[in-house]
Amino acid sequence: MNRMCKIWMMFQVMAGLSGGAVLAHAADLAKPDASRGQQVVSTVCVACHGADGNSASELYPKLAGQQAEYIAKQLKDFKPQASGQAARVNPIMAGMAGGLTDQQIADIAAYLSSQTMKPGAAHNADTVALGQKIYRGGIAEKGVPACAGCHGPAGQGIPAQYPRLSGQWAAYTANQLGAFTQGAGARNNSEPMHAIASRLSDNEIKAVADYISGLH
Repeated sequence: MNRMCKIWMMFQVMAGLSGGAVLAHAADLAKPDASRGQQVVSTVCVACHGADGNSASELYPKLAGQQAEYIAKQLKDFKPQASGQAARVNPIMAGMAGGLTDQQIADIAAYLSSQTMKPGAAHNADTVALGQKIYRGGIAEKGVPACAGCHGPAGQGIPAQYPRLSGQWAAYTANQLGAFTQGAGARNNSEPMHAIASRLSDNEIKAVADYISGLH
């Protein structure tokens, strides 16, 4: 079995375990209520992410149409774990997510996932070919699998396993790929993405992030 196949199988197993844990916990909550989620979003999340999850600034991610399970997991990862360290280090989000109950998180996720993301666009014609190559074919010599293998050809993702990427702000995607390379110093909540991002150069990160922004 070649190296790329081994990497792919490892990612599949890890994603399945994490996805199963999220679904099992969700069974203990009341059915998510999008209307309740909208109320929380309109008071807690609106300033950065917009009333419908379409942020106006590339500093903040678009959350409209994102997988509900992914939104819920990320909100929980902003909270300190048993070790006292959060899986995602962000002082602002730590304060926002810290006061939310699991039910509120489920409701928020239900509302945002039901919204429609405003499409984005690639802006750098000089790097589109490189971004497309990485997204659709990976970089075999670096052990980087194709992004499309997990996130889909159009970047729609797979519910409970892989997040939607299409239309996301390029600057935000690039920032998060950079955070994955820092591990516990910024984002330590996905070993597969830590391994992948660590193998990409800054130029490769910018190219694939810009390409992803234009995916539909």
